[in-house]
Amino acid sequence: MDSAAENGKQIGNSKFGVYAFYDYDEEPIYVGQTRESLRQRIGRHLTNQRTDAVAMNVLDPFEVAEIEVWPLWDLEGKKSSNKEVAERLNGAEFTVFQKALKESVFGAVLNEKDMAKADEVELPRSHRARIIPDDLYEIREHPDVRIARRATTIASLARVISERDVSKGLRRTLQTQAKRLERLASERLVQIHGEIPVAVPGEEDKAE
Repeated sequence: MDSAAENGKQIGNSKFGVYAFYDYDEEPIYVGQTRESLRQRIGRHLTNQRTDAVAMNVLDPFEVAEIEVWPLWDLEGKKSSNKEVAERLNGAEFTVFQKALKESVFGAVLNEKDMAKADEVELPRSHRARIIPDDLYEIREHPDVRIARRATTIASLARVISERDVSKGLRRTLQTQAKRLERLASERLVQIHGEIPVAVPGEEDKAE
């Protein structure tokens, strides 16, 4: 956030912008926009301060390994309520969202709310970097640690769903998280034990 953009300003100080989070497999997991500055909005996500995504157990800040941001410097000085600001932000966010869907092996991210449809736009130059120090990265990227965290997140999200009248989007997020957990657990199984043959019902009887 303190890095300098082409205009010499700190990237995190851009009041308006769009951001994307990536996990340890470089899988896009969340897309958002801000009108309060990239620094503040992203900081609230990652320090577990109240955001809808974190509060509802949609996003686990622990899983965010890299961040990509698109500062919208051309909107600087405009009011947040300005119609032009809303259209520009929605267009940029929708474009990044479509980009994330194309990059995702699941064709999905964890956003629980339906993205407002808009015409895709030309995005400004983005800035992407890993946010985890080297000494923590090796620990946090371990698949067993990630499996445990992801399973806990799923359980918490499922509990929220069971206790409330929730949107279709939140249930869709649960499904996406379950797919992500299944893939990670399967990869770990193969990594440790090699290819595991899938048992076919009735084959055991034939063998006997």
